[in-house]
Amino acid sequence: MNEKLRAGWLGLLSLLVAAMPLSFAVVWHAKVLPVTVLLLTGLSLLVSRAATRRSYRLARPVVIACGLGLLYTALNILGHRLGWTAFDTPSHILLFMLTAAVFTLPLRMRWVWLGFSLTAILLGSVCIVQHFVFGIDRAYGLNGGDWGAIEFAMVILTLSLMSWLQVLFPVGDYIAGRFPATRYLELCVHGAGAVFGMYGALLTQSRGPLLAFVPVLLLLLLIFARRTQQWRRSLLLIGAIVAGGVLAGVSVHGVVAGRLAAVQSEVSSYNHQTAAVGAVRERLEMWRTASQAFLSHPLAGVGIDQFGVYVRQQVAAGHANPAIAKYDHPHNEYLEAAATGGVPGLLVLLLMFGLPLGYFARHVRHANEAVAVPACAGMAVVGMYVLCGLSDNVFYRPMPHSMYFFLVLGFAVLIGQLTSTHEVAQHG
Repeated sequence: MNEKLRAGWLGLLSLLVAAMPLSFAVVWHAKVLPVTVLLLTGLSLLVSRAATRRSYRLARPVVIACGLGLLYTALNILGHRLGWTAFDTPSHILLFMLTAAVFTLPLRMRWVWLGFSLTAILLGSVCIVQHFVFGIDRAYGLNGGDWGAIEFAMVILTLSLMSWLQVLFPVGDYIAGRFPATRYLELCVHGAGAVFGMYGALLTQSRGPLLAFVPVLLLLLLIFARRTQQWRRSLLLIGAIVAGGVLAGVSVHGVVAGRLAAVQSEVSSYNHQTAAVGAVRERLEMWRTASQAFLSHPLAGVGIDQFGVYVRQQVAAGHANPAIAKYDHPHNEYLEAAATGGVPGLLVLLLMFGLPLGYFARHVRHANEAVAVPACAGMAVVGMYVLCGLSDNVFYRPMPHSMYFFLVLGFAVLIGQLTSTHEVAQHG
């Protein structure tokens, strides 16, 4: 392949990677095409390129953790003699394990980050139009209807964190006098992605993702401050974010604040038999029922995707409040894993979070910014899902499920490639 053709091919792959988060948020059938191209390219790279296989070996904690999630789901389905329909979404893990190989190529990462920020701007704008033009109380985006507000908030807040990273690291370069003037427009796009992503999520009124976002963003600001030693500027930035959040909250007439305030009253008034109606009370009742399922079936759980069946059996027997009969998942990823997969299922979930988190944490302080940025991005993605998993299921819907495994596996293999190249250069 000549240089011009190779450059064009790398540019196309970079654009396809940049567009993947948008493809998760839409229902167009055409989105199968970029996934297919990335899949075939990834397979080809794994077969023909030793450097790609070496990158996977270096990223093996993350690859193994994701592989365990895929394997245990299949074994659980076989053990409970369930239909393979339940394997549909989990099977996508294999897809993203293969497409991650594309990250071992010299992609135009600036294009990728710009694509993520432009997607955040687009999806945030959709929320604004839905709320202020169409009068939709809780914006829900382009995929899933009003029931999808929570997962949509997770996705755009994750993209907002990616944009924040692309704002913070250039600011560090600017302070050090290394930031080229030609990239100011690019910086503005990332800044807009950070803001539109946060504001769009605010309009979804999804409490769990919004509360999870705050500590993860603070962690990124702490990493930035420690890396650049710009503690004062970091505090000023935190103050600006808080002030912007207050102004944004005022623009939606305190509805989010009202929903947050309702949590305490619903918790205090919850009663298993007589008062289990309401978003928070229903969660508490589901969590109680999921705990019962785990205690009753600690070794293998009730079966993947079978929590709803178990709930309706408990309602019919008078052991659960009828208010939760409509739910198929307990709105807590940890209790979902424990109830449907038992102790092994819960351990696999903890590994799918813990091993990637440890892998990215080891590379956050890498001297090479090209390694540190995807490491921070990986930590941010995992952190969002770890915290969101406390109040909602983060893997049973295709959009957030795909977002997690695409980004986490992609960033892990990218870091493996970069560190491998660095090692080869050192010993060359």
